Amino acid sequence: MESVLLFVLGVAVVVVGLALSIGLHEVGHLVPAKAFGVKVTQYMIGFGPTLWSKRRGETEYGVKAIPLGGYISMIGMFPPASVGGAGRNASTGFFNTLVQDARSASADTIGAGEERRAFYRLPVYKRIIIMLGGPVMNLLVAIVLFAILLMGFGTAQASTTVGSVSACVLPATSDRQTCAPGDEEAPGAAAGLQPGDRLVSIDGVAITRWAQSTEVIRESPGTVLRVVVERDGAERTLAITPKLTERHVVDDKGQVKTDAAGDPVTQEVGFVGIGPAGELVQQPATAVLPMVGENIGGVVHLIVNLPQRLVDVANAAFGPGERDPNGPISVVGVGRVAGEIASIDTIPVASKVASMLGLLASLNIALFVFNLVPLLPLDGGHVAGALWEGIRRAFARLFRRREPGPVDTAKLMPLTFAVVIVLGGMSLLLIYADIVKPISLFG
Repeated sequence: MESVLLFVLGVAVVVVGLALSIGLHEVGHLVPAKAFGVKVTQYMIGFGPTLWSKRRGETEYGVKAIPLGGYISMIGMFPPASVGGAGRNASTGFFNTLVQDARSASADTIGAGEERRAFYRLPVYKRIIIMLGGPVMNLLVAIVLFAILLMGFGTAQASTTVGSVSACVLPATSDRQTCAPGDEEAPGAAAGLQPGDRLVSIDGVAITRWAQSTEVIRESPGTVLRVVVERDGAERTLAITPKLTERHVVDDKGQVKTDAAGDPVTQEVGFVGIGPAGELVQQPATAVLPMVGENIGGVVHLIVNLPQRLVDVANAAFGPGERDPNGPISVVGVGRVAGEIASIDTIPVASKVASMLGLLASLNIALFVFNLVPLLPLDGGHVAGALWEGIRRAFARLFRRREPGPVDTAKLMPLTFAVVIVLGGMSLLLIYADIVKPISLFG
């Protein structure tokens, strides 16, 4: 019962965190819009029926039933179809932008005397600032969360404490992961090493990093090593002889190297059969931005390869294949991962909190990158339209031609509908996959 409650708590934390991230995203649009004099009629978190709202001045602030997005509504976001026509009311939100972009369905127009407060009348740079305000807010939130995570909690690193001891010797190419009767006992277990032992020295050399012990063991097959460990506050000396066995070759990040054919690379090295316990090590402020950059790069890579990733998700959802844990995931999947993190009783609370912070920071990076895609109805599409208008006007001034006027982005409605259909289909596929074939990061 307790694990179920913790699972629900983890899901709730992500839902609230996502809602706050969306709310701050819209604040990023709202603040510069008001500063530049644009009339903002609504600021809403969520879609669907309104659960609560309150009007302050000319803006209605509220919360809607489906917390999967948000929007602000600005008057005159799109220019009139013809000179002297009336601008239409539109929004920065996902579905609201799509609906209100269609001039025939637009319900609100610019009121009398409000023409100069229309969004499309702003200089190009001001429109870009407004539309970039949302994604930039998510980037700032991610930076703050990563700073708290890295500088306050730290990152998981291998300690000099033994975390696991193998019972037997299994080569890297073995199909089995568990010991069977008759298997040779691993040198570490035979020498009496136990989980919780802290490595003090090997053959008189002090061990300050786990990598030191790994290097010595791999280079000493058949050699008796005098290993000093600390157990229960007292030091003990153990004699351990690493066994020559086949192990995978790993890179600096701990990933198994593969050859040209994609097969894992192995080599014969000394083996004892121990693994390190992890510990959180606080990082300096200089580590924050590289972490943010690494996450941005990961999201960009995912988006660039999204078609193939979605094919892989579909094959897994409707076939026997397994989901890629590094592949795309829906809000449902994120909630499930958060629930798993919260319900695991083998990790300390601090590690759970750190994992939640990392999850929310990554979500904000995803919101930042995804909203910059230069397609309507995303923020990047509006930015692209404003940039194109600026380029047209610059060329008109350069060649002394007539002022071209604002770019009529309403003409992109067919493309916008196509984008919405694709995004909707993608969302449904990921949600379905996260229900029938969920990604489980913890087995």
